[in-house]
Amino acid sequence: MQNPAVSVTAVALPASSHVTQMYAHPNLADAYTIRLPDNATTDPELLSRFMFSHQAAWIGKLLRVRDSLVAGFGLKTSKRLEESARFERDKHVSFFRIYERTADEIVLGEDDKHLDFRLSVFQGAREEAAGGGRYLTVSTVVRCHNLLGRTYILLITPFHEMVVRSSLRRAARIGWPTAS
Repeated sequence: MQNPAVSVTAVALPASSHVTQMYAHPNLADAYTIRLPDNATTDPELLSRFMFSHQAAWIGKLLRVRDSLVAGFGLKTSKRLEESARFERDKHVSFFRIYERTADEIVLGEDDKHLDFRLSVFQGAREEAAGGGRYLTVSTVVRCHNLLGRTYILLITPFHEMVVRSSLRRAARIGWPTAS
């Protein structure tokens, strides 16, 4: 039996998330959720910083492979994004630009020539969840601009799902930051 504290479930985009209606016809829209312990912080920025700073080593290796493949197409690499984020830490989580912050959600993302994407880290109750409690839901929406973007999304979607699920599970196993 799987430990519910580290069980990640695919769900619909949260109705109250700011990314739900961001793109009229997204090329990718998915969401994964995990239950938060009662003592976890309610700060979505702190939760997202924790999750991204504790990712498994294989995710970094996968990003390096991705970077070497996309650099020839003139797409932004994670290394390039990290370099620009280094000077604006308050405007980024990891190498993702912060687009919006609310009490329950932080919206991150990036725009590039092949696609735009937004990633929401949303904490709160889920109406459909049995037993109540608070959940952290990571949602991704993508709008492709061209064939390169659509091909890219087709190729990375299985890896994207593995990365999101792994990141949520790993953060839960380590232990989410607690409320102060």
